[in-house]
Amino acid sequence: MSTGWIVGFVIGVVVVLVVVALVVPILVLAARIGRQAASIDAGLQQAEVNTRPLAALAETIEYADTITAGLARGRARLGG
Repeated sequence: MSTGWIVGFVIGVVVVLVVVALVVPILVLAARIGRQAASIDAGLQQAEVNTRPLAALAETIEYADTITAGLARGRARLGG
């Protein structure tokens, strides 16, 4: 083997080690996120259940406006 081949082989090994050193932490983090995904999903589902009544808030406000308008008309008719 000539010196050029040895230098090329060493550079190749160094490049592979650098790539592995960069990819392994990413894979570890991805695995940790994957393990936490179920609890995250459960939390999001519970948040959806807890906030579902807010969808009817506009309707509740509309009813409240109708009621207060009726009360105002009643008060006006009674001279108040």
